[in-house]
Amino acid sequence: MRSRYSAFVLDELDYLRDTWHTSTRPTRLDANPPGLKWLGLDVRSHTQHDADHATVEFVARSRQQGRASRLHEISNFVREDGCWYYVDGNFLDK
Repeated sequence: MRSRYSAFVLDELDYLRDTWHTSTRPTRLDANPPGLKWLGLDVRSHTQHDADHATVEFVARSRQQGRASRLHEISNFVREDGCWYYVDGNFLDK
């Protein structure tokens, strides 16, 4: 989760695609809009359900044009061939 957050901050779109599960991977990703500043990541919890499935609850904060926002999500991950991949997520609040 932390590496994917860092990739979002740095607009490392190839890394994001490479760590996104092929079953849900978007065909394209857009770079951050101009003026967006990521402010931090708080990993609230993580649960490994079995050897190959896990969830991570996090809050990512950002600011754009003086307006703060936060992304609160529970993300689902699956491990294949020893690598973890983001599958999807459920937004908890805005």
